[in-house]
Amino acid sequence: MNKAATCVMQDYKDIVMAYGQSDEYSFVLRKSCTLHNRRKSKIDLYQQSLFQRPKLKYPPSFDGRIVLYPTDQNLKDYLSWRQADCHINNLYNTTFWNLVLTGGLTPAEAEKRLCGTLSSDKNEILFSEFGINYNNELEVYKKGTILLRKRLKRPNSDKHKIVILHSI
Repeated sequence: MNKAATCVMQDYKDIVMAYGQSDEYSFVLRKSCTLHNRRKSKIDLYQQSLFQRPKLKYPPSFDGRIVLYPTDQNLKDYLSWRQADCHINNLYNTTFWNLVLTGGLTPAEAEKRLCGTLSSDKNEILFSEFGINYNNELEVYKKGTILLRKRLKRPNSDKHKIVILHSI
């Protein structure tokens, strides 16, 4: 996903940053962007086609949408929510699969055990039953991936490279 998103950013110079987690990516375009006359369907279709550029074994399918946020604060709130959602989903999945693969529960039993639990409960299960300190898990899983455009420091150069971060 990161490679595919990087390809999209390389082709779309108006993309300021991107945020990805699991099978989702969000792209932030400049306010001044006039790409495809700002037609949502055209931008969405073209971005999705670029995701297929890395060599793939079969064509993927996508659920794409374009959203116009009225303020920078709304955009920050959206990205913060996506990152919080990444953490919540990863903590649940890490606990669920440890209960199934290591703990011997069936998927239905693991789901029932986790029903109604808080983050602190999941952290306790991971630590006390499997010796896993969730804080030591890789940032990419807990926070997702941020792609930023970084200007290369060369005289008279307008070149950029895409930088991959997992926390800021």
